[in-house]
Amino acid sequence: MQDTNIPKVYDPQSFEKKWYEFWEQNKLFHAEVEKGKKPYSIVIPPPNVTGQLHMGHAMDNTLQDILIRFRRMQGYNTLWMPGCDHAGIATQAKVDAALREEGTSRYEIGREKFIERAWAWKEKFGSRIMYQLRSLGSSCDWDRERFTMDEGCSKAVREVFVSLYEEGLIYQGTRITNWCPQCNTALSDIEVEHENEMGHLYHIRYQVKDTDQYVEIATTRPETMFGDTGVAVHPDDIRYKALVGKTLILPIVGRQIPVFADSYVDPQFGTGAVKVTPAHDPNDFDMGQRHGLEQILIMDNDGTMAENTGKYSGMDRYECRRKLVEELREKGFLLSIEEHEHAVGHCSRCGTTVEPMVSKQWFVKMQSLAEPAIEAVKSGKIKFVPERFTKIYCNWLENIRDWCISRQLWWGHQIPAWYCEECGATIVSREDVVICPKCGSHNLKRDEDVLDTWFSSALWPFETMGWPEQTAELRQFYPTSVLVTGYDIIFFWVARMVMMGLKFGKDIPFKHVFIHGLVRDSQGRKMSKSLGNGIDPVDVIEKYGADTLRFMLITGNTPGNDMRFYWERVESARNFANKLWNASRFMLMNLEGFDAKFVPAEADYTLADKWILSRYAHTVQNVTQNLENFELGEAARSIYEFIWNELCDWYIELSKARLYDKENSTARKVAQYVLGYVLEHTLRLLHPFMPFITEEIWQHIPHDGKSIMLSPWPDNESAKLDADSEKVMTAIMDAIKAIRNIRAQVNAVPGKKSEVILHFSDAGLIGEFEKNQSYLTTLAAAEPVTIWRNSADKPGNAMTAVVDGVEIYLPMAGLIDVQKETARLNKEIEHLNKEIERLSKKLSNRGFLAKAPAEIVEKEREKQKGYTEKKNAVEERLSYLADL
Repeated sequence: MQDTNIPKVYDPQSFEKKWYEFWEQNKLFHAEVEKGKKPYSIVIPPPNVTGQLHMGHAMDNTLQDILIRFRRMQGYNTLWMPGCDHAGIATQAKVDAALREEGTSRYEIGREKFIERAWAWKEKFGSRIMYQLRSLGSSCDWDRERFTMDEGCSKAVREVFVSLYEEGLIYQGTRITNWCPQCNTALSDIEVEHENEMGHLYHIRYQVKDTDQYVEIATTRPETMFGDTGVAVHPDDIRYKALVGKTLILPIVGRQIPVFADSYVDPQFGTGAVKVTPAHDPNDFDMGQRHGLEQILIMDNDGTMAENTGKYSGMDRYECRRKLVEELREKGFLLSIEEHEHAVGHCSRCGTTVEPMVSKQWFVKMQSLAEPAIEAVKSGKIKFVPERFTKIYCNWLENIRDWCISRQLWWGHQIPAWYCEECGATIVSREDVVICPKCGSHNLKRDEDVLDTWFSSALWPFETMGWPEQTAELRQFYPTSVLVTGYDIIFFWVARMVMMGLKFGKDIPFKHVFIHGLVRDSQGRKMSKSLGNGIDPVDVIEKYGADTLRFMLITGNTPGNDMRFYWERVESARNFANKLWNASRFMLMNLEGFDAKFVPAEADYTLADKWILSRYAHTVQNVTQNLENFELGEAARSIYEFIWNELCDWYIELSKARLYDKENSTARKVAQYVLGYVLEHTLRLLHPFMPFITEEIWQHIPHDGKSIMLSPWPDNESAKLDADSEKVMTAIMDAIKAIRNIRAQVNAVPGKKSEVILHFSDAGLIGEFEKNQSYLTTLAAAEPVTIWRNSADKPGNAMTAVVDGVEIYLPMAGLIDVQKETARLNKEIEHLNKEIERLSKKLSNRGFLAKAPAEIVEKEREKQKGYTEKKNAVEERLSYLADL
C-alpha cells in the first residue's frame, strides 16, 4: 500500500523540484530509437542565449510539453530535442555592452578574446535558460541538448553553404542592403521592423543646366543628395516630357546629373520628380541598374557622412541633415518643408534606424528554393494550424527576394571562404584552406564575416539529428511531427526550415506547424523591457508553482491568437489545483479496507456511479480529440469542467454516504473503486497539462507503474458511455439545482429540511427519481420527497420550478421562519419606498428636467420603474407569508 498521507495544504514548492529530479535521474525523458514504434518528434525553437525566457517562451514550451507527454503516454517513440541559438547580432550586442562597461571594446581585445567572452556569455545564460525550462516541467531529452554552434551543427552549416555555393545558389554581389549603423552589419529584409513616423518632406530646387528653369524634387532624406546620380520622372507625366534627357546641376555639390523617365515613379507623390540615389535606396538601386547610373556611397558604416561629402564629412547623418537644410535655405535651393508621415525601418535587434547602403555581401538565390516550399504547403504535406497562416506563408515566399546571409560580426559561423592575396581567387571549402589551389600561394585571407543566425537555425530539424551523417535518429525522427512556434517568425524561421529541409533533408522538416499568439499584458500591450510590463515565468513558478502557470497559459488559449496575462487567471488556476488536491485528500482519507483486486458487478453500480463513469468516458474522448486537433485550450477546459463541476461538486458529494457507511462493505467498496478508477485515470488525462501535481497525487493513490508519465493514456473507454444514466442524472441534478435556487430565493434556514413535491411530464423518470430520492435529500435538503401522479392535486401556496420533464413544488409552510422573513421583507419595503419617493421628487422637479441630459432623465425613470417592480414582488411575497 502506498503512503496515503498527503499534506492538508497544496504546496507545489514541496514536491515540484523533487519530481523533476526523479524524472531526469531515471532518464524518463530520454528517447532511444525504437524502430518498431511510431515516432513522434519535436525540435524546440531554440531560445537565444541573450538572456532569459519570457512569458511567450513559457507558453511555447508548455504547448510542446503537453503534446510530447500526451504522445509518450500513447506509446509513441517520442523525442523532444532541446537546445539554444547563438543569436549572432543579439549576443554580440550584449557582449559589446558588457565590454563598454569595463571601459574597453571588441576591437581592443581582438577577435579571439571576444569570441572567448561570447562563449562565456553563452555558458552563463544558456544554463539559466535550461534552468527555466526545467522549472516549467519541460520533458526534453537533455542527453541530446544541442547548440547552433556546436561541432555537429557547425559541420552541417559548412556543408550546406559549400553545397549551395557549388550549385551556384550562393553568390557574392555588390547590392543594396539594410545596414544597421549601431550593430555595424548588414541585415536581411525581415530583420527590419517598419514603423510609421512623422517626418518632413523637403522640397528642393535642382537647376536645369544653362537655363533659368529648375525641377522641384521632394525628399525625406536630403542628406543623401550627395549620392544623387539622376532625377527620374514618369514617362507619361506631361509636366516633364520636355525635360527628359536634359541635365541638372546638383545643388551645393555642383555635379551634373541626367533627367530620365522610369515607370517606377509615382506622379502623384511629391512633385512627381524624384532624386535617384542608387547607393542608398533599394528602389533607386534598381532604377540605377536599369539606366546605368553610378553608385556613390556617401555614408560610413557607423552612420556618419563619408569623406566625399566635403565639410559634412564625419558628421552624424541627422546632424548633417539639419545643417545641410540650413545651407540649402541660405542659398535659395530650399523651396518649402512640409510635415509628412512615412514608414521608417529599424533594426529589430537594437532599434536603430536602418540605412539602406550598397555593400559587397553574400546572398542566397531564393527562387528555386522557394517553389518546392510553397508546393509542400499548398499540397497539404505541411499543414498550418490555424489554416489561415498558410496564406501569409505563401504570399511571402511568392514575393521573396535573394537573402543577404553575410553579417559583419565576429560571433557566429564564419563564412568558409578564403581570398588569395596573390591571384585574387575566391576559394569556398568544407575544410580550412592553407594553400591556393590555383596558384599555390600560402598568402590567403579568410572572409571575416559570419553567417546570418537564421542560416544555421534553418537547418535545425535535421542538423540536430546528426545530418549530414545518415544517423538512426535522422531515419526515425525526421521529418519531425510538429513545429510549435509564434506567428512572428513564420518568415524568419519556418519558411527557411521548409526550404532547407526539402533541399538537404530530402523531405519536409515537419508535418504540422502549430502557430500560437503572443502573451500580452492585461491591457493587451506587448510585454517589453521598455514598458516594464514583462513577467519572469520563474517568479510566477516560485510563488504559485509550475502547474498553475502552465494551466493558466493553456486555458482559454486558441491556436494563432494572442492571449492576455491576468493575475486573476493565475489565482483561478491555483484554485483548480487546490480543488484537485482536496478531492484527492478526501479519497485518500477514505481508503480504509480498499481492495485493489475488487471489481464491482454491473448490478452493484448506483446511478451516480454509472453517470460519473460515462462522463469520464466522454471526457477521455473530448480531451483526446482536442489534443489530436491542437485545440489544447479546449482539452484543458474539458478536464477542468469534469474535475470541478462533475467529479468534485456532484460525485464526491453523492459518494460520501457510502464511503462513510462501514456497515455496508459492498456499497463502500464500489464507491472506493469508482472514485479510485475515475481519479487515477483523470490524473493521467491531466498529466500533460499539470505534470507535477498529477505525479505527486498518483504516487499516493493506488496505481501500477513507476511514474504517471509512463502510464498508458486512457483509451477504449466507450463501453462506459451510458446515455440513459446521463439523461436521468441530468434531470435529478437539474431538480436539485432548482430546489437550491428556491431555497436561496426565500432565504430558507440552511440545513433545515423542506418538503418537495414532484410531478412528472416524463413518466419514464418517475421510477428513477423514486430509486434515487436520497440524492435530493443529500444535496438539496429535500425531505420528505413526494411524487404526485395526479396533476389536479398540485399544491397551492408553494414555490414552483419547472425543469425538463419535472415540475417541482416547495410548500412554503415550514420552509422558512415566517416571523423573521416578514420582518426582513418589511425592512426592504421601507428602503424601496424611500428610494421611490426620492426619485418621484427628482422627476417632478422642473429644474432637473430642464437642465439634465435626456439620457440621465431616462436612467432615473428606469431606476424608479425597477424599484417599483421590486416593491410589487416583495409585497407579493409578504402576502404569501401572511397566508402561512
